[in-house]
Amino acid sequence: MAGATKLEVRGVSVVYRNPKGPATVALDGVSIAVHEGEFLSIVGPSGCGKSTLLSAIDGLTPISRGSILLNGKPIKKPGRDRAVVFQSAALLPWRTVVNNITYGLELQGYAREERLQRAQRAIEVVGLAGFEHSHPHQLSGGMRQRVNLARALVCDPEVLLLDEPFAALDAQTREAMQAELLRIWNLNRITAVFITHQIDEALFLSDRVIVMSARPGRVVDEITVTTPRPRSLAVKQTPEFLELTNRIWGKLHGDGTKQPA
Repeated sequence: MAGATKLEVRGVSVVYRNPKGPATVALDGVSIAVHEGEFLSIVGPSGCGKSTLLSAIDGLTPISRGSILLNGKPIKKPGRDRAVVFQSAALLPWRTVVNNITYGLELQGYAREERLQRAQRAIEVVGLAGFEHSHPHQLSGGMRQRVNLARALVCDPEVLLLDEPFAALDAQTREAMQAELLRIWNLNRITAVFITHQIDEALFLSDRVIVMSARPGRVVDEITVTTPRPRSLAVKQTPEFLELTNRIWGKLHGDGTKQPA
């Protein structure tokens, strides 16, 4: 059963003005409600405004029309109640794993002892115990993204925003990280909004999938994923999963054509 509405995007449009030419409409009247404890993914073609929408939810990108509400209050700027996991881990190379994870807490003024306690809990959650004192160059791509995720989780946000966090990983590591993210998310069921190009990734992770059109980005479909949790990667081969994959593929390509094998 869906929880109360946690995050609400109401008729949001984002227009980029160009003094030397026509304006670019990135988003056009997007409305989405995200429930408490829900994992929601957004898929769409390149340039459809997915990342723009996530940036607006984080408070970094100003919206031209509409409103975005968190717990019923308008989002005007970034806040501690939201944390973003980006495609690039962007770790500080001179800092160890634990010191990269505590960086945000340092900026917020937390005492050293609490920073380290919270970081150690996050390290255990993401499966990096034993690597606390390693530097980024000593880690694999998947491990660096675990640090990236821990750095967001350690701030204890109300909403976790993930902007294609696995896009730079090879296919095998990507699938392993999908399963790992589900394991981590299942520990506290934090409200999550996940941006991806990968249809199967969205369906595997999510309670619902929002499908967006090409620019200007609009919502063209909303799919509820009924596959029971916990899920294994084997679910991607089931007829129900493949049917939903084909449905989204058809929406993205506008012709209902099945996705090639």
